[in-house]
Amino acid sequence: MNHADIHKDLIIASRDGSRAAQYELYRLYADAMLNVCLRMVPQRDVAEDILQEAFLKAFTKLHSFKFESSFGSWLKRIVINDAINHMRKKKMDIDYMEDMHGVDETPEETYEGISEEDMSLNVEAIKHAIEQLPEGFRVVFSLYAVEGYDHSEISEILGITISTSKTQYSRARNKIRKLLTNEMCG
Repeated sequence: MNHADIHKDLIIASRDGSRAAQYELYRLYADAMLNVCLRMVPQRDVAEDILQEAFLKAFTKLHSFKFESSFGSWLKRIVINDAINHMRKKKMDIDYMEDMHGVDETPEETYEGISEEDMSLNVEAIKHAIEQLPEGFRVVFSLYAVEGYDHSEISEILGITISTSKTQYSRARNKIRKLLTNEMCG
């Protein structure tokens, strides 16, 4: 069985209108998709609303799912698009810095007295640092580092240049490193 066939019976039953099958798909994917939402929009109540809307959209568009990819990948794309659309509708501050010429691609600065091993903090500290990023940084960082999109895909999704995506990611990474360092030293 390949990845596209996982939960095929549930998907077909959901497409045919089975509420029980839809509930089971929701149960199987809701937690993972909520985590995707929370990485994009850290306010839990807003993320939960986006999740609900994404599932409604997925169930109404299930006829367009062709089993060419996994259901989870297809659903995640809907969730990410809905989160980005929500931010655009609410005119949240997604400060994309325009192309920065000569972005320094050299390794980030080292922090005196802190080794790479010391930088490995617990998951909660990292999640907290990501939540503190400005919207634009957080969205690009989440799409690239967590969701696995490349800069070309991010530029298409967000309507920004590849260079802007790379700049946002680099700056987000540096800001996270500084936030984590401050937490360790503070």
